Amino acid sequence: MAEILREIGMIARALDSISNIEFKEVDLTRGQYLYLVRICENPGIIQEKLAEMIKVDRTTTARAIKKLETNGFIERLADAENKKIKKLYPTAKGSEVYPFIIRENNYSNQTALKGLTEKEAEQLEILLKRVRENVSEDWNFVKKGSKRNY
Repeated sequence: MAEILREIGMIARALDSISNIEFKEVDLTRGQYLYLVRICENPGIIQEKLAEMIKVDRTTTARAIKKLETNGFIERLADAENKKIKKLYPTAKGSEVYPFIIRENNYSNQTALKGLTEKEAEQLEILLKRVRENVSEDWNFVKKGSKRNY
């Protein structure tokens, strides 16, 4: 049973490595594609919500956003009602790269699910969502400064 998280970790690292290599040609590095996809799918998202969605800390998110902005993939615009709130939007360049990222994601999904029936793939998705929800509870707990009891 303990090997499940190792397997998930190996899958995640392998896919991340593949993506980082393939996305170099469009000037995306080190997981920036994750942020860009979420911003394209949720235009106007705020940085804190983006960090929560991807399950990373705010500092890591701030660095990725700064790089994406510097490289012209996204822009930060002040909220119409509260100028202190900066919303994130894809630029034309970011929107142009988005379909390429989605094609890679779809290909990786097909490759990963090769040999599974549609029913097995659906079951796997349901189970992985449950695992993510369980882990998210701990992530939120620890993020707020609490310690888990082992």
